[in-house]
Amino acid sequence: MPELPEVEALAGFLREHAVGAVIGRIDIAALSVLKTFDPPLTELQGKDVTDAARFGKHLALRAGDLWLITHLSRGGWLRWVDNPSAAPPKPGKGPLALRIHFFTPEGATPAIDLTEAGTKKRLAVWVVRDPQQVASIARLGPDALTVTELEFAEILGSTTARLKTSLVDQSLLAGIGNAYSDEILHVAKLSPFASSSKLDPESVATLYAAMRSVLSDAVARSAGQDAARLKGEKRSGMRVHARTGLPCPVCGDPVREVAYVDRSFQYCATCQTAGKILADRRMSRLLK
Repeated sequence: MPELPEVEALAGFLREHAVGAVIGRIDIAALSVLKTFDPPLTELQGKDVTDAARFGKHLALRAGDLWLITHLSRGGWLRWVDNPSAAPPKPGKGPLALRIHFFTPEGATPAIDLTEAGTKKRLAVWVVRDPQQVASIARLGPDALTVTELEFAEILGSTTARLKTSLVDQSLLAGIGNAYSDEILHVAKLSPFASSSKLDPESVATLYAAMRSVLSDAVARSAGQDAARLKGEKRSGMRVHARTGLPCPVCGDPVREVAYVDRSFQYCATCQTAGKILADRRMSRLLK
């Protein structure tokens, strides 16, 4: 799933390539992707693109008095297409969900494709006059890159949830997902299962510094990358996430995993849990 650094980079890419263009035809290839009907999608046609922005893990394109907002969810992505097909795509064929055609000041006619891999279709698109009209944006907590250390401490103190859960709860803190929460906790040398409200002030400060450094470094690595390269850049920078069984880059011990029904997370027992192996729900069921 694209998280804060990738969505920030995509917003920067669109500011560089789409701002100043005029929106042309919009093709819907997956009817389920559009979550609003007023204003209609067609009202975007003919409007100048004036900005691109990020709200948590939502990507937004501003055109006149309207915003086109998307949440790429787990399997979604954005592709820039220099020479899109003139023929409208056939609904239900392939990963394409929505295509937006542009007319640039230079006379080019590129497009952006919103695509989604897999069978679970969760990619969402809204057309609104105010981003706060999107319920999932209205519920966002402070952004993970702008929250102060004091606000961060207050957020953690307000919940009894485990640290892993608190970091990915968008109503508490916006922008962090499964991958970067693994990385942040590894850098901070804290257990994913530690209680958020029971952290001492020193651990809170350590976690805040780790969050800032991990996200800032990822944003810096992603900046200037074209959309096609961002996924690879994200994977290459990971220390523990999606590296089950590989050596921890700090201590050399194998990275371990906790698996759930449809997701998993990774950690280093030596660095984060004083050697304790966390209960793996998948293995626990097998051993019963």
